[in-house]
Amino acid sequence: MAPSRPLAPSRTRGVSRHLVEFFLVGGLTPFLFPLSFLVRRAFGLDPAEYAVGFLMFHAAFVINDPHFAVTYVLFYKDAKARAFGGAFRGAQRLRYLVAGFVVPLVLGGVAIVGLATRSAFTLSLLVRLMFFLVGWHYVKQGFGVFTVLAARRGVRFAPRERLVVLAHCFSGWAYAWASPADPGREVEEKGVVYTTLAHPAWLEHLTHVVFLSTALPLAWVLFQKWRREGRLPILTPLTALLCSIWSWSIYSSSDPLVRYVLPALHSVQYLYFVWLMKGNEAREREGPPWFERSARTRLGILAVSALGLGWLLFHGAPTALDEALAPRGKLMPEDLGPTPYFAALYALVNIHHYFMDTVLWRRENPETRYLQEPALGDERRAS
Repeated sequence: MAPSRPLAPSRTRGVSRHLVEFFLVGGLTPFLFPLSFLVRRAFGLDPAEYAVGFLMFHAAFVINDPHFAVTYVLFYKDAKARAFGGAFRGAQRLRYLVAGFVVPLVLGGVAIVGLATRSAFTLSLLVRLMFFLVGWHYVKQGFGVFTVLAARRGVRFAPRERLVVLAHCFSGWAYAWASPADPGREVEEKGVVYTTLAHPAWLEHLTHVVFLSTALPLAWVLFQKWRREGRLPILTPLTALLCSIWSWSIYSSSDPLVRYVLPALHSVQYLYFVWLMKGNEAREREGPPWFERSARTRLGILAVSALGLGWLLFHGAPTALDEALAPRGKLMPEDLGPTPYFAALYALVNIHHYFMDTVLWRRENPETRYLQEPALGDERRAS
């Protein structure tokens, strides 16, 4: 009977850990809609929207901006070994070279041309590409979170099953981009005025039909997996997947208050996986045979680096460049805005982040083993 005494607190900790994980990877999303309704009803739309927008603007300093910046810290770690040594091989090395060097050179070239010629159209190409790819980035992250969390719970998907899930993801991205129908409007983003790419009504309807048609195969795959394997502990992974596709991508504008929070929810989901991977690595490296600095110190340095680099990329550098180099008064074309360097850096960092993620979170990256192996042992002991 003696060994049975520690099991209750262990299970309690396990339940608490799973609950926290559920909320961090997207489970908080469904609760925000009724909360938004209550806040709007109590205070009115305008005051509530002002307060939430103000809050999320400042929260971006410690949530959204570090989520972009930490990608650079992780990606360019051991860059020489990854690009030219033995850390990455074959296709993974090629992906690293393209995402790490070719992509920023191309994006930087477009930005320089746009800024040098004061061309709002050229800068708008970066903005358009950013908005086109953001849905792809969201659903791909949702897919990765889904598969990794399922694997940590002992559920693995065969290649054909993964294709069914990916079909739902990519068709959701297509529908999110095509909806709503748009004849081509003049809009402004970070001061840059441009005309949106037209989305005809038939494209919206077609992508909608395709997207809905992928929901049934997804449900069928999950049902068959449950029948075949007898268990499917999939609530948290499936919530993360569906929130990434449905709430954060397709119907992201369905609630006037929740839409301000969606980038933070996506960023928290991302940062949680950074914490999983680097936390497990740090705990391993502080023990034998390495005996390196403590996990707390390593994670603290990573957090401070992400915060500092995030401030530099989105505030310090663009503000300094705009104040020093952006022409003022009549020399500034109205469709370029007063902050063209901020617009260029903002779009460049976003797009580059999307491409770097396609390398960092692939299974070919040896560090991704920290997402499963140590945590998997903890999960089994807690269950």
